[in-house]
Amino acid sequence: MNPPLDWQPEQAVNIGLLHARDVHLSYAGRDVLRGVTLRAQPGRLLALVGPNGAGKSSLLKLLAGLNTPSSGKVTLDGRSLLDWSPMLLACRRAMLSQRVQLGFAFRVEEVVLLGRSPHGMHTAGSVDQGIVEAALLAVQAAHLRGRNYLELSGGEQQRVQLARVLAQVWERGDGPTWLLLDEPEAGLDIAHQHHVLQRAHVFARQGHGVIAVLHDLNLAARYADEVALLAHGQLLRCGSPLHALDPDVLSRVYGIALRRSAVVGSPDSLLILPAEPRAEAAVDSREKWCARRDSNPRPLPSEGSTLSS
Repeated sequence: MNPPLDWQPEQAVNIGLLHARDVHLSYAGRDVLRGVTLRAQPGRLLALVGPNGAGKSSLLKLLAGLNTPSSGKVTLDGRSLLDWSPMLLACRRAMLSQRVQLGFAFRVEEVVLLGRSPHGMHTAGSVDQGIVEAALLAVQAAHLRGRNYLELSGGEQQRVQLARVLAQVWERGDGPTWLLLDEPEAGLDIAHQHHVLQRAHVFARQGHGVIAVLHDLNLAARYADEVALLAHGQLLRCGSPLHALDPDVLSRVYGIALRRSAVVGSPDSLLILPAEPRAEAAVDSREKWCARRDSNPRPLPSEGSTLSS
């Protein structure tokens, strides 16, 4: 029997796919992740959102192969991460953690060059130097070249570390590469928050995969192709921002009444806002008071009279 015309080997179908299959994770008897199944495709930016303690960073570490699930498995190209050599896996994925400790007075370009170490002994070659320069430009940090890393501000160090992980997976190689970012916007001003996520979005559009843990729901709505909402170690929703960022579900998950609004002039863009901001409540209260006053006006006091309370 001949295979159908659109048949492809399973390995070809799975090329580039990063897949968590029914993963569980426990620390000291406490369930951190419970039965999470998640498929991430290259060419897309997937945002992991949810309240503190939802399991977002733990899931990201499993997808990076830094931790091993208590049960279930994570695969890349259909192959368990446990079967990848550390060097080959490092050439296919890079992870930016929340906190990166570096206690040596390296120059900025030397820190970024560390990202090239999985690619062999030629890390001082012209190709690697060119990638270092391109990565620094990509995160708007080229002007920091030559500076002592330890003398940079926290936000500047964050951008240099982002350049390092970009340099690690800059080349496509044997398949799509993955950039895993744990709160990449932390410590950055608003301009650099948007620039970093714009850069991540461009990286995904070049055929790579990006997964980012984000606390800012509006950044997730603006830049992510898909959003995965987690709470109490479980995956509640996964899909387009419109589907995943349902205000009723978000309100229950975060314990605060939230509403969703379209951006004026950009109906495809979403804003997640508190349902009753204090300013709006104050304005509404005054409008109601004015309406009552206008419907039942009090007589003006005569000359020389006093106003009673």
